[in-house]
Amino acid sequence: MARTARNPRNAPSSGPQPRPLPRNPQRTFGDFVKAFLAFIALCVLLVGVPGSLAYFVGWPLPSEVPSLDTVQQPITATVFIKVLTVVVWLAWAQFTACVLVEGRAELSGVGMPSRIPGAGPSQLLARQLVAAVLLVGATAASLTPGLSQLGNAYTDNQRGTVAAAEQTPGGQQAQGKTSVDPAGGGAEQSAGERAGKAVTQQKNTKFYRIQPPEGRHHDSLWEIAERHLDDGRRYKEIYQLNKDRVQPDGSKLSQASLIRPGWIMEMPADAHGGELVEMPEEAPEVSEEVREQIREYDRSSPRAEKPGDGHHATPTIDLHLPPPVQQVPAPLPEHRQPAEQAPAEAAAESDDSSFGLPEALLGAPLLAAGLLAALGRSRRAALWRSAMNVMGRGGGLDLTPTGAAFDAQDALLVGADPDAVRDLDSALRGLSAGLDEERRQLPVVYAAWLTPTEVHLQLAAPAGSPPAPWQLGQDETFWRVPRADVAAVRPATDDAATAPYPGLVSLGTLDDARLLLNLESVPGIVSLRGAEADRTAVFASVAAELATNGWSDRLTVTLVGFGEELRPLAPTRIRHVEDVAALVETMEAETQARRGALGAAGHDSVLTGRTGRPQHTQRAPHLVLLAAEPTEEQAHRLAELAADSGRLGIGYLVGTGGSELPGATWELEITPGGLLRAPLLNLELRAQLLPAAQHRAVAELFAATDPDAGPSPDGDGGSPRPFMVDISERGRPAVYARLVGPYEVMGLEEPEGERSPLLHEALALLLLHREGVHPRVLASALWPRGATEDVRDALVERLRGWLGSDPDGTPRLRTDETGRLTLAESVVSDLDVLRTLHYEATEGRGSRRAQVRERLLTDALALARGPLLADRPEGRYAWLTHEIIDAQLPLLVADVALALSAHHLEADGPARAMEALTTGLATAPADERLWHGLLRAAHATGDEELLRATADDLVARNAALGGAARGLPPRTEALLDELLPGWRGPAAAAN
Repeated sequence: MARTARNPRNAPSSGPQPRPLPRNPQRTFGDFVKAFLAFIALCVLLVGVPGSLAYFVGWPLPSEVPSLDTVQQPITATVFIKVLTVVVWLAWAQFTACVLVEGRAELSGVGMPSRIPGAGPSQLLARQLVAAVLLVGATAASLTPGLSQLGNAYTDNQRGTVAAAEQTPGGQQAQGKTSVDPAGGGAEQSAGERAGKAVTQQKNTKFYRIQPPEGRHHDSLWEIAERHLDDGRRYKEIYQLNKDRVQPDGSKLSQASLIRPGWIMEMPADAHGGELVEMPEEAPEVSEEVREQIREYDRSSPRAEKPGDGHHATPTIDLHLPPPVQQVPAPLPEHRQPAEQAPAEAAAESDDSSFGLPEALLGAPLLAAGLLAALGRSRRAALWRSAMNVMGRGGGLDLTPTGAAFDAQDALLVGADPDAVRDLDSALRGLSAGLDEERRQLPVVYAAWLTPTEVHLQLAAPAGSPPAPWQLGQDETFWRVPRADVAAVRPATDDAATAPYPGLVSLGTLDDARLLLNLESVPGIVSLRGAEADRTAVFASVAAELATNGWSDRLTVTLVGFGEELRPLAPTRIRHVEDVAALVETMEAETQARRGALGAAGHDSVLTGRTGRPQHTQRAPHLVLLAAEPTEEQAHRLAELAADSGRLGIGYLVGTGGSELPGATWELEITPGGLLRAPLLNLELRAQLLPAAQHRAVAELFAATDPDAGPSPDGDGGSPRPFMVDISERGRPAVYARLVGPYEVMGLEEPEGERSPLLHEALALLLLHREGVHPRVLASALWPRGATEDVRDALVERLRGWLGSDPDGTPRLRTDETGRLTLAESVVSDLDVLRTLHYEATEGRGSRRAQVRERLLTDALALARGPLLADRPEGRYAWLTHEIIDAQLPLLVADVALALSAHHLEADGPARAMEALTTGLATAPADERLWHGLLRAAHATGDEELLRATADDLVARNAALGGAARGLPPRTEALLDELLPGWRGPAAAAN
């Protein structure tokens, strides 16, 4: 408690001594510039505006009461100007009243300023200008905390970084640090031990009593923190300890800048100085009335603990592992710290016999699933660009990676857990929809724990009972839902509910639980300390997951100091900024814009209204990942911007080499061994990392889909030539499988019993990947829920035995030098033959001889019997969702049909050209190239009725594909206008 003033010799005095004037905080040149500009603005608004009106316009009101005839006369320019002048006078009067009210409130430091009716923006502007002017004056210290909290209506849902105010004899000072209850209730203690602990804490709690003003000087939390905590910026700790507690006069502390004389402030445990007292009984110079007020105030402390209850004496941010997973172990003594594993880089690049894959990607199921989905989208887009000859490679574009990128792709295939992504996304969207039905606002969520059986949300503050099937967890700040019940809350369609918490991102794991921190809602900066390489590995992981996760609708991720090569992962989400100075300038403008937008919309935070169906007019989260260390001035500016970031939907993750970062709410540390530690939260996780080698490999996977960044197919390190088969009579395969259409295998006996479907599926996977399949990829594809190595190896041996050997005794299932499983050239699929025929017809023998080209293309088109693996059993072949063969096959068939059609048109056979194109449309119905070819072939027949019927058929086909509302594609419409000018009559009506 605030120890009352003592004389220099520490002798008790008869009463409180006058306290010395405190030191004002250092003012920068920028502060003086801001104050000067604010003063000029106030002079212009308060004096210049009325003076100009009086000089240029004069008295705007009529000198006599207007008659009815006057009112009915036309409004002239003079009348309009005078009416406008009256409006400006009224606005000036309102603003002047706001300046007077705000100035009185700030100068007195007592009470909340009165609200001027209808003057929301005007009063906010007046408050900012008055505060800026007074920032460098005698009362500046009392205003500084208020400036950092300007517009912050989000604080009711925030928990401060500092909540403890205790000092146990013989122990260490808490020094204002938060603690975590690892087991939801702490270590077991007897009732007597807890009572003794409570008494000890109570006896060592420190308080301070706000002093009355002396002249023009008023007490402020900033100065109190500067005198007794040696740092004015620690005023937030005092504010958090005393926020919303009833003071002796019955009021409460609601803003850090509004404190009153006579109020009592509980102080952090390391507070010091002659004006503090430990407890009233130890300060006889304090009056009995004041001592009783302090006792009463002490009872309202959130750290107060009744003997016998099971609660902590210190308020906590409980980012602890929720049940039913094992609880977080208590911290070990310094001499018994857990042994760290091998460094992340070495672990990521180590080999496990011949089955080694990057462990960093194998152990990140949510990240891997997001990257795999994004890679599939990028490859499909590359294929369509290839089809439109953007990349100049035609339909033979090969996206097979090599080297480290190949290993990274395999690790993604093995590590990805799309079910976990689906469950998390569905649970969150279902919660949003449920709250919307109950007309409730989303609660602030600090973090989520994802376990194999449940999803847990950590709330910033109790928010009542969640909508079913969500349930309360171990206390009112935890909401949980079993993953088995997620189907009950999954919205019927993807756009049925908005993504409520798009800022969640994986940090690491503890046992079987994965922690996701909501960067969007953290009230301030999250700092990351550690070596540069380790920090960058964390940053890269966070950036890649935020860019590709499946539980966000819209998101902006700004990268500073790293990651420019990650932009291809999500060009619409990722933004790269060159340096910290450019970032500060950008964020200053955005912070101001978001504050204004929230105020204009009448919202207190970005969560307001973010329930129900997606509302794309609302602000999307903006998450800043700053790997470059800012200067001291930049760090302080970022701290000011981040003070209000939680409610604005802006999150900051900032790296630092070792020094403390101003404004850091939560401090994380990444160790060389890959452990992520949060001492203030009592957490120690196995960090999720994307080390430099895997970072480069992932970037290479996506760069290969970029026509400007991808390697040349003819250059060093380019993609190998696609697998080609011998299509001559001598090259008849020993084993032939039909994958296009119904699945058939010829040349082998049917396997017996239940092994047959599994062996067929394994063979199909190998046939679709002639470059080889890693055994771990094969196992994860066949057993998505996991399988042991002996089960996997047994299947490989059965498959090898089923396929048999070539005449020279070589097994048809082989293992290459990288440990991947490959098939012999004597095992062939119809897809291999289709690719070979197309290549030979367009780039091989058929490119020089028309007759050969026609035969090869005709044979190739005859292989298009339907979609890939048309009769595959339900529940199997789930790995096909990660493949792009469903996009490659229609494009390949369309290329064949177009090539054959062009050949027939050259030979004056438009009817046969139309036949080839119609066959291609059966496999690729949405390929616009086939539509155009069909129209040109019909036009070449000279039959206008046939052309009109073809146009009508394409319009109907477009409607069947869902394009009725949009109409035909623009290029198709333009071609119809050219070939059939009158098509818009019946065709448009049909559309």
